[in-house]
Amino acid sequence: MTCPRAASTTATSNPMRLVLGSASPRRLELLAQIGVVPFAVRPADIDETPLKTELPAPYARRLAADKAHAIAHAKDEIVLCADTVVAVGRRILGKPENPAQAVDFLKLLSGRRHRVITAVAVKSGDRLLEKQVVTSVKFKHLSDAELSAYIRSNEWQGKAGGYAIQGIAAAFIPWVNGSYSNVVGLPLSEVAGLLTGIGYPLNYDLEAS
Repeated sequence: MTCPRAASTTATSNPMRLVLGSASPRRLELLAQIGVVPFAVRPADIDETPLKTELPAPYARRLAADKAHAIAHAKDEIVLCADTVVAVGRRILGKPENPAQAVDFLKLLSGRRHRVITAVAVKSGDRLLEKQVVTSVKFKHLSDAELSAYIRSNEWQGKAGGYAIQGIAAAFIPWVNGSYSNVVGLPLSEVAGLLTGIGYPLNYDLEAS
C-alpha cells in the first residue's frame, strides 16, 4: 500500500522513494522517530520456515535479504526490509501461535538472558546493503501471577519471542545491553547509516512524520 502523507513529503525532499517491506506498525513508528515516512508499504511474501539446523543469526540475515529480493521496485525506489529473531542459545523463538506456546516461550526466557537479532537489508536496483545487530536482554524471574496476567493482556500476539519490550513486558526486563530500538524491531542508528549509504539522505524532519 502507499502511504499518502509520505508521497508528497518524499517527492519534494528526496529524489528516491522509500518502500518498507514490512507490515509491522512498530517499524513504521520507529522510522517516524527519525523523520522517515515510507512512500509505500509492500510486505514481502516469502517462506519464513527455518532451514534444518539453521542458526538464529544466519536465519535472520537470509530472511531479510530474501524479503528485499522478493519485492519489486522501480528505479527511483529503495526497499528496506528487516527480520527480528529472539534466540535462546541455538533455538529460534518465533511468534507464538497460541497462548500455550506463548507461555512456553516466556517460561524459557524467565530469569535468563537471551539475544534479539535484527538483520536489515536495503536494496536499490542491483545494489544490496546489509547489517545485523544483536542486543542482549535479561528477563527477571516471572511469577505465575505475572505470567498469567501477561498472557491475558494478549500483548504477546504477533511478537517474536512472545513479548514486546515497549509495552507491559518492560516491567519484566531489568537489563538490556545494546540497541533498544533493535529489540522493538529496527536498529535505528544502523538503519540510518544504511539508508544514507545507499543514497537516501536523511534530513530528520520530524514534522514530516
